[in-house]
Amino acid sequence: MEQRITAITLGVDDLGRAKAFYEALGWRSNTPPEMEVVFFQAGGMVLALWDREKIAEDSGIQLGTGYGGVTLAYNGRSPAEVDAVIAEARAAGARISREPGETFWGGYAGVFVDLDGHPWEVAYNEGWVLGEDGSVTLPH
Repeated sequence: MEQRITAITLGVDDLGRAKAFYEALGWRSNTPPEMEVVFFQAGGMVLALWDREKIAEDSGIQLGTGYGGVTLAYNGRSPAEVDAVIAEARAAGARISREPGETFWGGYAGVFVDLDGHPWEVAYNEGWVLGEDGSVTLPH
């Protein structure tokens, strides 16, 4: 298996509402509505939104309650970008679970939770290199 991730799919309660939330953050999708899934190109990978019950059935799991143990991340190029993204998320209706600020690891980060309970850490890490296309390279 190659060391890469090509897609992350989030289970959502209301596909139209979830799509509108991500579009309010500036994301765009050209997925036809009849597909009953939404795909967003996200740098070199894809973020997908799909009905929570359908993804559970397709994945062979039973839905539970509470946090699923996954946090998504968006790395910015500066603390100011972190602040701007958190502000965009707030304006789109996200709950801010951690306001932006200095972190214990020496960076700058905040966290928003989307309308279906998926947490997103928005961080600036001076040691990580971001390409023009948004791809990230870990330090050697």
